[in-house]
Amino acid sequence: MLDAEIVGSVIQRIREQQGKSQELISGLAGIGRTHLSAIERGQRKPTLETFYKIAEALGVKPSMLLAAIEKETQQ
Repeated sequence: MLDAEIVGSVIQRIREQQGKSQELISGLAGIGRTHLSAIERGQRKPTLETFYKIAEALGVKPSMLLAAIEKETQQ
């Protein structure tokens, strides 16, 4: 089962490592900042389309983002 908190924490960690704001990433992804915030807090799971948009906004491949989530899940 996919843990929404892990998905959110990985997205947040990558965003913060890049020094980018929620506002910037949500704008690039075409989603609301509050939506991104809810995803990062694990309160919402992104749809596949939103997941791809977030990955693109972060400048990473969706497969890389998924691999990071899978690694966190296995720990």
